[in-house]
Amino acid sequence: MNHVSLNATDIDPVARARDLGPAIAAAADEIERSQSIPEPLLTQLHESRLARMLLPRSVGGDQVEPWTYLYAIEELSRHDGSLGWNLFVANSSAIIAPFIPLETAREIYADPRSIISWGPPNQHKATAVPNGYRVTGEWHFASGSRQANWMGAHCQVVEPDGSLRLNRFGRPTTRTLLFRKEHAQPIHDWNTIGMRGTASEGYRVKDLFVPEAYSGTREDPSLRRDQGPLYAFTTPGLYAVGVAGVALGIARAMLDAFIALALDKTPRNMLRLADSPVIQSDVARREAQLGAARAWLVEILKDVWSTADDIAPVELNARLRVRLGCAHAITSAVEVADYVYKAAGTSAIFPGTPFERRFRDIHTLSQQIQSREAHFEAVGKVMFNGDPDGLFL
Repeated sequence: MNHVSLNATDIDPVARARDLGPAIAAAADEIERSQSIPEPLLTQLHESRLARMLLPRSVGGDQVEPWTYLYAIEELSRHDGSLGWNLFVANSSAIIAPFIPLETAREIYADPRSIISWGPPNQHKATAVPNGYRVTGEWHFASGSRQANWMGAHCQVVEPDGSLRLNRFGRPTTRTLLFRKEHAQPIHDWNTIGMRGTASEGYRVKDLFVPEAYSGTREDPSLRRDQGPLYAFTTPGLYAVGVAGVALGIARAMLDAFIALALDKTPRNMLRLADSPVIQSDVARREAQLGAARAWLVEILKDVWSTADDIAPVELNARLRVRLGCAHAITSAVEVADYVYKAAGTSAIFPGTPFERRFRDIHTLSQQIQSREAHFEAVGKVMFNGDPDGLFL
């Protein structure tokens, strides 16, 4: 692809993800082996602005519609699940930008290669001090940290009097502290069966001072600076959209690979797979299952977008629908991948096949918090009983 600078109005993320497909596929083995995205692919990804899809335009991002984002992450993940995952995480971390001072966000994202990486909140706390915070602790599951140049730490805040800082909902607030990557010590602990290329490893800091201006909280939509329907979606909702995109992409690639295999493979004492009525029926059903899950999620995202307010967060029913559509897409993708792996027989069990790594990747994805079966229970509970526990803040 041409190495050119692009304006936001020139961006078609899905087309650019598609253009990079052959380069991603060629680098997939290296991504798995080295647990990093090699050059020149990493530079091409930055030039395609695929880490800036959810970044506000106020700080040089593209602020695309969530279904466009879904399609782009799916397209990337067709060629390598780990790369798709890291791009989803890079975009998800960019959602902090509307919740920190504009000058800070512009400083961080002035570098066109800037990516923030962080691990999920845990028990660690930051101490409020004059003009900022001091923090000691370690975090894990920081996907894409090897491509990042900024890190974040989600912490509860201890006030000078020893009390926990509360948000306007009366709960202990979780504040995100941002700092340059060189202030963190990596913990090389990412040795998993799948998604190895994400290098979702840990990191630690010790008595690090973070100025107030380099902190913010995503938990209160009233604190959001940037307007527009994209940021009316909740942060957990947009996270779930990203995971759904990765899952759909992996499953799509596995189903396509199985169709190609079936046209060629003739198991011992059997018909060619493609000539088996059972295989024909099963593949058609999985095609419908995957397409229907994607189409329903896109319908939900477009419908919620059409009624979203520029300032107020989307209402409860919209949040429920986004969560349900994402959960359904993820579980449907895992089911399709399981079918393919079983139907491919011994053709799926060897390293280097189109199935083996993707099977490991999608089952690693299936263990992530956005993929929990419990989301169906949570949605059903709120559908019947409302949201007294604040499940969908």
